[in-house]
Order: sequence, then structure tokens, then C-alpha cells
Amino acid sequence: MKRFRTLGAPYPMTSTQGERVRLSTFIPLKIRKRGVRRVLVRPDDGDPQSAQLQDVHHDSPMQVALSRAFYWQGLLNEGLVCSGTEIAKLEGLHPSTVNELLRLTLLAPGIVQSLMAGRQPRRMSLLWFQRNPLPLDWVEQRRLVAGFDT
Repeated sequence: MKRFRTLGAPYPMTSTQGERVRLSTFIPLKIRKRGVRRVLVRPDDGDPQSAQLQDVHHDSPMQVALSRAFYWQGLLNEGLVCSGTEIAKLEGLHPSTVNELLRLTLLAPGIVQSLMAGRQPRRMSLLWFQRNPLPLDWVEQRRLVAGFDT
């Protein structure tokens, strides 16, 4: 039977069975909810290489949304479509969905690169971008993104 504690320090449990000693160690885990998925947050063991591996989490819905948004923005820039409403009709989506995703094209380039590389803050999700206003100033956007994991 597996047991999870949300917070705590490692502790040993010992029991004896004849001559053998069984030892189990508690490893603190955090389970965070990101959209509809639950993500396991591992403890930082101080190793820089493992910290880099831990920071990489490809958020597929976010990457798909960014890709669609930049594709649609390209269609608008080239004049192939006139508006987000026209894109929505072609894609079979609601116009508000298209317009919400088109806001992602206003993100600072560094933020877009980190999202596509899987280095976004753990608490940042596509749902957050759809429900909250996005500052147009890139400096403010960086401050906002930096505040996710504090």
C-alpha cells in the first residue's frame, strides 16, 4: 500500500522480521493541479543537473495553443483571412476561443521560447492565460511570469 504525505521531512521506519530489517524512507512530494492534470513536483536535491531536468515539463496544450495562435496570426498578416471570426468559421471553433488564443502572440519572445522549451513555471497554464488579462508591456509580462513560482 502506498501512502503519500503532502509535506514533511524524510524519516526512516524500521521493523524486524526474524533476522532481517526492513527500512523505508519517506520522500516529500508535492502534487499540483495544472488544468485537469495533476503534476508531481519532486523535491530539489541541490544537484544542478537534476534541477535542470526537473524544470523541463512540456505543456502540450500550451504548445499547441501557441502554435495555432502564431499560425493564425500569420494568416491575418498575409491577408488570407480578415478576422478572428473568419478563422473561427474555418476551424469550426467559437470566435472567443480564437481571439483568446490570438492574445498569446503578444507574449514576449523570451516567454514564448521558454514555453516551447518546457521551462515555464509549474503553475502557469493555458487556462490562466484564457481567464486573465495579459499586460502588453514585455517587462510587466516578465514580472508576471516570475511571480508564478514565488
